[in-house]
Amino acid sequence: MKLTALRPMIYTDQLEDTIRFYTDMLGFILAGKNEDWGWASLYKDQVSIMLAKPNQHEEFEKPVFTGSFYFNTDEVDALWQSLKDKVKVCYPIENFEWEMREFAIYDNNGYLLQFGQDIAALK
Repeated sequence: MKLTALRPMIYTDQLEDTIRFYTDMLGFILAGKNEDWGWASLYKDQVSIMLAKPNQHEEFEKPVFTGSFYFNTDEVDALWQSLKDKVKVCYPIENFEWEMREFAIYDNNGYLLQFGQDIAALK
């Protein structure tokens, strides 16, 4: 058995606003949506995510996730320039000792999104 992909499901009570954030700010494409389920699927290049309204089987006070979603990109500086004045920034772009150039922002729900590029690829 092998795993072929990881597609996170992000809970939100603001489905339409979250779809807009990911499509307008990050360039994701809406692949599918079901109003009855309160669900949507989005993708960009090799990355897929699902969005879902909370259901009655789980308690939901607000969006919460104890980690971050880390995206590798091939043009981190261009992405930073396109986002930095439009979103809430966690930390600005910088080079880190682990050989990544990265920055972090929050989506409209407060989830932490990090974007990084291997410094060796920049040379």
